[in-house]
Amino acid sequence: MKLTILIGSMMLAASAGAFAQSTTAGSVQRDVNQQERIEQGLKSGQLTTQEAGKLEREESHVDKLQAQSLKDGKLTPAEKARLEAAQNKASRDIAAAKHNGVTGNPNSASSQRMQADVQRNVNQEKRVEAGVQNGSLTNHEAAKLERGQAHVDRKEAAAARDGHVGAAEERGIQRSENRQSRKIHRQKTDAQVRKG
Repeated sequence: MKLTILIGSMMLAASAGAFAQSTTAGSVQRDVNQQERIEQGLKSGQLTTQEAGKLEREESHVDKLQAQSLKDGKLTPAEKARLEAAQNKASRDIAAAKHNGVTGNPNSASSQRMQADVQRNVNQEKRVEAGVQNGSLTNHEAAKLERGQAHVDRKEAAAARDGHVGAAEERGIQRSENRQSRKIHRQKTDAQVRKG
């Protein structure tokens, strides 16, 4: 009987760990999808640089919520609901901005810079998601990385606030992105692995 209870407890703990992992990965995958939608809007001209900047500010808020929710390594149902609500709002705002009749010039230098920055966000979020999926990132590590992504998103939002991303602003964003890339690499290759 004790063995049955022990085995049952172990299976429950493993399934809870798998649930937390899949929930975290799903949340990060949603970040990837939303960043891809912003990039596509810039490339098609459906989004101006300024609109993309506003959306990046909102993505920064979502990343910050993820970081706060995961910093203890767990995602409670209340935290998950709050995070999903923020992601739903961001999704609606992306759709509204893409269909508001305001168009941007996807070939402008400013839009090209913003497109490159958003594509880099997509790549960084994909790396975080892969780390969560394969267990090379713990939820706590993912939280740290999402906090870093929030910082990058805020820099992009600030640069695009006036509707133009200049070369100097681009260099500052790239420095932040490079630091974030190194952090992702370090966290994925350190000795910490997800249990469960």
